[in-house]
Amino acid sequence: TIFSKVIDKSIPADIIYEDHMCLAFRDISPQAPVHFLVIPRIPIPRISAAEDADAEVVKEKSHQAVRKSAQA
Repeated sequence: TIFSKVIDKSIPADIIYEDHMCLAFRDISPQAPVHFLVIPRIPIPRISAAEDADAEVVKEKSHQAVRKSAQA
């Protein structure tokens, strides 16, 4: 997917936060003054497919990425 290419850095992205569980980058076609995406490093095809084990990356790490990205 395009997201896996952003994660492995085979395509350029304006990365504003990353850690071992997720990555946040600015949208290439922003629809708001501040518009970025937070993606998990593990593939989760859709939020309804998230397992209990994915809870930290979906909730806590995404929240942390949003807070740190807002400071960038």
